Amino acid sequence: MSMIERNSTVTMYYRLGLTNDEVLEDNFDDEPVTIELGQGEMAEGLELALLGLREGDEQTIDIGPELAFGYPDETLYKAIARSEFDPSFNLEPGLIIEFSTEEGETLPGTIMEFDEQIVHVDLNHPLAGHDVRYTVKILAVENPPETLH
Repeated sequence: MSMIERNSTVTMYYRLGLTNDEVLEDNFDDEPVTIELGQGEMAEGLELALLGLREGDEQTIDIGPELAFGYPDETLYKAIARSEFDPSFNLEPGLIIEFSTEEGETLPGTIMEFDEQIVHVDLNHPLAGHDVRYTVKILAVENPPETLH
């Protein structure tokens, strides 16, 4: 049975939540996810915690903000003209919507407050500043072939 290494491809079930046991994502009753470690697909702390696990292992891992989704960055609090939003769009504080960057990538933004002219948006990851808890069950591990140097 292969052990998870830095560049492993891992198929697993996972549950993501806060350390108060609030569950935010859970694929245990759905299709498993396959990730390639080292590609930034999952939080750095989760990838580090997976190292050394093997197929069949289950583990619960608490990760602080520094290795999960980071700390809030004040430069990511933006004021956007209300006219940039569709007038029929029902804005409400706490609503998370997807925004596009100039590079064509998307990122979540949380509506903080708004009036007729300005919408205040937090573009930090919604879990920035939070300790998170992952529960994982490893289904398969594939390691790249050894290369000679």
